[in-house]
This record gives sequence, C-alpha cells and structure tokens, in this order.
Amino acid sequence: MYALVDGNNFYVSCERVFAPHLVGRPVVVLSSNDGACIARSNEAKDIGVKMAQPWFQVRHLEKTAGLVAVSANHELYGDMSARMMAVEARYAPRQEVYSVDESFLDFDGVRDDLVDTGRAMRAAILRETGLPTSVGFGATKTLAKLANNIAKTADRKPGSYPAHLAQVCDFSRLSPDELDALFGATDVGLVWGIGRRTTEKLQAGGIATVRDLLRADAATLRRQFSVVLEKTLRELRGTSCMALDDAPAPRQQILVSRSFGTPITHVDGILEAASEFASRAAERLRQQGSVAGAIGVFFTTSAFRTADRQHNVNVTIPLVRPTADTAELLRAVEVAVRTQFRAGFRYAKAGAVLSELQAAGHAQGELDLFSTSEEPAPPAPDPRARLMQAMDALNNRFGRDSVRIGSTTMASRNAEVAVWATKQERRSPRYTTRWEEMPVVRA
Repeated sequence: MYALVDGNNFYVSCERVFAPHLVGRPVVVLSSNDGACIARSNEAKDIGVKMAQPWFQVRHLEKTAGLVAVSANHELYGDMSARMMAVEARYAPRQEVYSVDESFLDFDGVRDDLVDTGRAMRAAILRETGLPTSVGFGATKTLAKLANNIAKTADRKPGSYPAHLAQVCDFSRLSPDELDALFGATDVGLVWGIGRRTTEKLQAGGIATVRDLLRADAATLRRQFSVVLEKTLRELRGTSCMALDDAPAPRQQILVSRSFGTPITHVDGILEAASEFASRAAERLRQQGSVAGAIGVFFTTSAFRTADRQHNVNVTIPLVRPTADTAELLRAVEVAVRTQFRAGFRYAKAGAVLSELQAAGHAQGELDLFSTSEEPAPPAPDPRARLMQAMDALNNRFGRDSVRIGSTTMASRNAEVAVWATKQERRSPRYTTRWEEMPVVRA
C-alpha cells in the first residue's frame, strides 16, 4: 500500500507560515524576474488567475480583488520542504521524495488504520511546519496519486466528492460500487501521466472519465497510444508497475540557467553569469558523487524584444578528463564565452549544462608507452578534489558564496547584487536559512 503526501499550494503555504495576514487572501508566487504566476492560492484560482499566466495580465487584480503577489523564494521553499519530508518519514518504513512538495510512502506491512495514520501525519506536519497537506492511499503509486487528488479536491470544493474523503482518502476502504462512482465522477485527465494531448485523444475516442479508462482494452490502448498508457491502466487496476525509488538514480545531465533582470551587453557580464551557473552545477555534480565529461554554455538575446538584434550561442566543450573541479569547468566556460561573445547585442539569458556524467570513482585510464609493468598503474588521486570538498564544506557551514571562484564576480566586482541578477522585487525574507533574515519576536 502506497501513500502520496502533497503540500497544498506549497509555495503559497510556505509564505503564509511566516505571514499569517496572507491567509484567506488571493496570493500568487511569481517566476524568475517576476514574470508569470507559478503558484496560486485557492482564492487566487477562484478570481480567475491561471497557472503560468503572465503577471502583467493579472496585475490589475491587486486593486480590484486584493490580489497579493510575491517573488519566488526557493531557498525558503527548499528548507521547508526538507522539514516536511522529515516529518513524513517517521510514519512509514520507506519514502521516495518525488518533488519539492510530494513524496511517496510505502506502508507495506503496516497494520495501523491508514486513515487514522494519515490524519495523524497531516496533523504533525501542520503542527511542526505550519504546512497543510493532503494524503492519498492506493495499492499502486498511480492510485495513491489519484486518491490524493480526490482528497485535495473534496477539501477545496465541498460537494465534488463525498465529504469523508476530504484531506485523507484511502481507496482500500471503499467498496467496488463506491470506487466505480468515484471514478465515474473523475476526469481522465486527472490521472497521473496522462497529459493534455493524450486526454484530448482519449476523449475523442469516448474515454472521458477514469471509469471509462478502466473499462478500456489494454492491448488496444497500447496499439493506439503507447506502452506507458497501458502501464497506467494496469496501475489503475491495482497491478503495480512502478516500484518505490528510495534511492533515486544520479542525474544524467545537470542544467542551471536563468533569465537576466537587466540585459547584458558586455562580455564580463556574460562571463560572470555563465561562471556562476557552472559553479552551481558543479556543486550539484559533487553532491551526487559524479564527474562531467563535457560542459555546455549558452547565452541568447530575447526573441520577444523584436526591436533588438538577435544572437544565440550554444556550444559544448569536451573535457580532457572528466572532472568535478569548479576551476577546471570555469576555464572551459571562459574560452567558450570569450570566443563566442559578440558586441552590440542585448543578451537576456544564459546557462551552463554538464553532460557525459559518470561516477567519480570511474577514473579514466591513460596509456603509458614507457611503463615496464604489465599491470595498469592505478589512477593518481585528484589533488584538487580535497580543495573542492573544503570549499563545499565552508559554504555549507558559513553560507552560500562564502568561498567562490573569482570569475563569478568579474562584472559586479563583489557588489551585493550582480548586474545579471534575477529581479525579485517582492521576495520575502529567507526566514529559516539566513541568520540576518530570521524573524524577530519582541515582547
């Protein structure tokens, strides 16, 4: 038996923990450069704000409907997510963190009443973090995901589903007739893994609800769509096709990119931004114990600024030896930027991507034509690996960027805000991760 625990309107809920005056008000969280709405409270949904809708299209609702907009505060959200996941992990033997606000729990062998357990877990998360959640139980991950959706909808929209399914929904408690009625009232597009285009094709073929999908022929779906949809159908019928992954596989590629708050016209600005992004990618590379065989760099103008001249750069530099050394990676970045930069353009976005990843222990051997030994010499230890470990340890202890490579501050010359920094005019304090931004209580 699986459970899916999901934070309700997670980004907005994180903001409300430290700003209680936002509770009950329509709130949206804005994307990079405050461009679009990437999270919405239920109240914001009710006044018509759409997911990913550009901010300029709904900005008038500030005055007419009391809409509140805040800039994304991912440092806060990530820390709050870790706290929520730690509470959830106490209630089941195994946990798979699926996203910043979702995790699967494996309750196989747990004999406690699942609904009672779900409500106790939900109460503990709310008490210890202030975050509201929904919990769904099912025999497969797809069923647990669907149960969670029903629990959340029943809570937000009374009358859409039976009231006893709100907040915590356990499919194993329901009779076949109850499940049939429930699936008949649920759109097929709400099933995990069925996207908009597949939904449209299914509806065109007469499959509009989850009940319709359950009654479809698996072999026919496989021929008309794919084996993925067939697996989804089998999961809905109670046959598990996706095991719990409590140790996710290392990433095969690491990408860090960002749009600029202000267009960049000088090579130093591009080099600073690309170096910063490559440094962030290198940190993630070392965290998963990998090295990269190649690094890609890109920087582009904005296609939306039609009056500007357009120029797009995207190059990949193979490395002589796979590495996780930030300095080595930044040397490659500098070569790419200085050779590809063109003056006279207003660059709006840049990024760095690490590829050809492999485990750090898999060192590349080299041919020695003059060796007298029949056995290959063991690879020499990387003398800079300890330096990178020390740099990561210092940044973890004293805060990000306590120690950094010089080229990441080339343009701003150590200014507090880099020339390319993302615009975040409405960001809340990072209450839980920055000493200088911790909330202060005066009595």
